[in-house]
Amino acid sequence: MATRAFSRSKISTLVSGLFRVIHCTPIKETLLPIKSKVLAFEIDSREPICGFRLYHDGRPRGPLWRGKKLIGKEALFVILGLKRFKDDEEKLDKFIKTHVLRLLKLDLIAVLTELERQEEVTLATKVFNVVRKQDWYKADVFMYKDLIIALARSKKMDEVMQLWESMKNEDIFPDSQTYSEVIRGFLSIGSPGDAMNIYEDMKKSPDPPEELPFRILLKGLLPHPLLRNRVKQDFEELFPEKHMYDPPEEIFGAH
Repeated sequence: MATRAFSRSKISTLVSGLFRVIHCTPIKETLLPIKSKVLAFEIDSREPICGFRLYHDGRPRGPLWRGKKLIGKEALFVILGLKRFKDDEEKLDKFIKTHVLRLLKLDLIAVLTELERQEEVTLATKVFNVVRKQDWYKADVFMYKDLIIALARSKKMDEVMQLWESMKNEDIFPDSQTYSEVIRGFLSIGSPGDAMNIYEDMKKSPDPPEELPFRILLKGLLPHPLLRNRVKQDFEELFPEKHMYDPPEEIFGAH
């Protein structure tokens, strides 16, 4: 008997508490489509319910969230300043000395990454030169790779080759994706000879060759059959099990 009485009192306490929570919760009215006569309501997640804090899922809030990286206010200020003065070399250099050089490591890398994402490759190159002068800097193939690919896609091939030489001086070797994008960049501006120079450099790389750079060259060298045949021969030796399509000679005849 005592157990039943205790259970009934416990249930009544929980029910009364639930009604108090519902009564204290602010309710908003939102109109449904005209055909419906029912009013919907939702809980205002910004207000606590009767003293209880609502559950937060832990995800960042606000416009500063970019993918998985949180860009700080100082970094955003520097990005805006660099873009503002990018057409005035004197003001740009002054801004770099007064603001970019004082950034902390994470903010400086965030600025570099965001400029690359926005395809502000000339500004990104300037920031990268600042990064390389920092005490904490160590030769990093991924920093070089991201900037070289961004420059190649923007067809800034002279700047690509400057970074290419700097990378060699730091004993860093490009990966297959970097070779592919640089070869593609030279082909896109009509420089098959430079593309072949990168190809020869790729063959000397300590990393095993991959298929993609070969296929990009084989496609881009269709108007240059002699160069294409050299690459085709290497491709067949390295990837004997792979099939390669050759267009009809009447379309791309040999010269």
